[in-house]
Amino acid sequence: MSKSFTPATTVLAAALALAAAPAGADVKAGVDAWSTGDYAAAIREWQPLADRGDPDAMFNLAQAYKLGRGEPLDLGKAEALYGQAAAKGHPQAADAYGLLLFQRGERLHALPYVEAAASRGDPRAQYILGVGHFNGDIVKRDWVRAYALASLAQQAGLPQATSALAQMDQHIPLADRQKSVALASQLATEAQANRQRLSTTVELDTQGSGPTMAVATPSAAPHVAKATLPPAPPPASVAKPQAKPALHKPAPAAAPRAAGPWRVQLGAFGVTGNAEALWNRIKGRAELAGHPRMMVPAGKLTKLQAAGFGSKAEADAACARLTAGGFGCIAARD
Repeated sequence: MSKSFTPATTVLAAALALAAAPAGADVKAGVDAWSTGDYAAAIREWQPLADRGDPDAMFNLAQAYKLGRGEPLDLGKAEALYGQAAAKGHPQAADAYGLLLFQRGERLHALPYVEAAASRGDPRAQYILGVGHFNGDIVKRDWVRAYALASLAQQAGLPQATSALAQMDQHIPLADRQKSVALASQLATEAQANRQRLSTTVELDTQGSGPTMAVATPSAAPHVAKATLPPAPPPASVAKPQAKPALHKPAPAAAPRAAGPWRVQLGAFGVTGNAEALWNRIKGRAELAGHPRMMVPAGKLTKLQAAGFGSKAEADAACARLTAGGFGCIAARD
């Protein structure tokens, strides 16, 4: 790719960008024309290939219909092309198809596509599933998974996830929010492995001796076209998660955890009062709940740390969440 993306955002960028697929010279010629702004020429290259069932041409043509470039904006035609390409195994088309289905109310039909996209780290799909697990709507109620998925979507920069998390904070018990930190780390690792597995499959397919269908993936080919789809807001029922009143009980205060050898270092301060001020700002976050504050002298500085993490992986997961929230930190051992 021409730009570097974090793992959480790579699939989102790939799903939104026009694919430069190595399936044939005509597809690439269309991408080259698109990148210069000659949308009509791009359509002329892709249309006959799409008519013959080329999934990359179908996907690119669907993007054109969704953007209204080279063809009149037509979400119906875009959805149909996404669906045809998805049926041929095109992952970005499947992701886009699932989101369009969901947005027009076909939620059960969309669910398998949304779950597959979330498993590869698409933040929009993670957000939809997170809210679904929070409400117990289309998927089972699971507040630990809901908070983990919404947190991953927030870390990827999806603005709707921030407001969803704020509402979840009011209802999800602290213990469940704490459990979500480790689950979010696990889901992120699995998503990265799924993307890598898909990329490896495509690379093997394109090395065959005969003609093969090459599916455009984040690492299979550079996305030379610059056009991206504008993020589409999910339905209002998704954007405003609600919990049942019976479950709206405040969580009890967490007891201090058993001491572990790992700490999260939040900074080093020349003025101790600044360390205390930072701690007062963030001590209520789920990542730090139950972890005692440590003020460690280091020459003329004072290190602010949260202690009691059982492993480096646990400390790293807490740091990832804190960093996503704007608070830098590093894992350190006693």
